[in-house]
Amino acid sequence: MMKFGFRTDTGRERSENQDALLVLPKFGMYAVCDGVGGRRGGEIASRKATLGIESYLLSHSVDEAKDLDGDYRSNWFKSYFFQCFQRINTDILDYAAAHKDTDGMATTAVACYVDGGRLYIVNIGDSRAYVVRDNTITQLSEDHTYVNALVNAGTLTKGEAQTHPQKNMITRALGAVERAEPDFYSFDLKEGDRILLCSDGLTGELTDDEICDIIAGGKDANSACKSLVKAANAHGGNDNITVILLLN
Repeated sequence: MMKFGFRTDTGRERSENQDALLVLPKFGMYAVCDGVGGRRGGEIASRKATLGIESYLLSHSVDEAKDLDGDYRSNWFKSYFFQCFQRINTDILDYAAAHKDTDGMATTAVACYVDGGRLYIVNIGDSRAYVVRDNTITQLSEDHTYVNALVNAGTLTKGEAQTHPQKNMITRALGAVERAEPDFYSFDLKEGDRILLCSDGLTGELTDDEICDIIAGGKDANSACKSLVKAANAHGGNDNITVILLLN
């Protein structure tokens, strides 16, 4: 079992924490969700997402899903977690329809599942997954944001994206539309890998290199998480901050 640490913080500017996290080491499952944009009900949406992932894991056997897929290393995960995220998406939409004061609530989600030496990642929105390997940090997930689409199209540089006035405008989320469209990734783990899941309250304040240095300098997962949150608050703390760190 991987060693892990986690921490969530309201930040310095927000009055409530609309982030939520899920840590299920018994299942090898970890997730960070971020209620979108301070909208009404954002905290409800993010908690529905984490609870929804846990509920789906308890009611749908991962091993049975693998047995149905002859090439389970690549295919079972996409089918399994697409169904999981779609169920959560519908739950959020139904709740918002029944409670008009939460109309428009939504949440990002980034989750990882550890299966032996293999890591599977699913994400929707701009909460991120990283790996720190050999003192180099690599983003494993893709941001579903307006500015990232411009970067991918070649009309905006990554540097320009950091200061763009619409950098926090997301293009996908759970609860946004009737069909959830997450992305899926997988790769082989190496000894010494550090896997980070985080909300944009961290990445909005710290550069990737700053994040890497803090993780590399942490004596253990929990102290590194504490240092990441402290640094994000020192740089402004303009949003809720949530981190999960896994040590392979």
